[in-house]
Amino acid sequence: MRATKRLLWWILVGTAGGFNRARILNEITQTPRNANELANLLKLDYKTTRHHLDTLEKNRLITNIGDKYGVMYFPSELLEKNIHYFKEIWSKIGKNEINNKNNDGEKNE
Repeated sequence: MRATKRLLWWILVGTAGGFNRARILNEITQTPRNANELANLLKLDYKTTRHHLDTLEKNRLITNIGDKYGVMYFPSELLEKNIHYFKEIWSKIGKNEINNKNNDGEKNE
């Protein structure tokens, strides 16, 4: 298994909050966004969103342009080169999480 695929599995599946990080990555791969847009779109607390963005950035999965409140987040070159791994993982965890939400009546984090 390639190192990037292992990283994605660990950061999105193997850690608490991984599903929310996957949701953030999914949105950023569609359209670059700032932290406030992501928080509102995904119905997450702003500080939680910032924490996940920091984690994704430290692991070189996203990059940003701008400063302060104008920072926009984009997929990193590493993620773009390995987007097929993200899509593979997202297709598995996205379905599972939606099924859990429907069965439990609440969202698992």
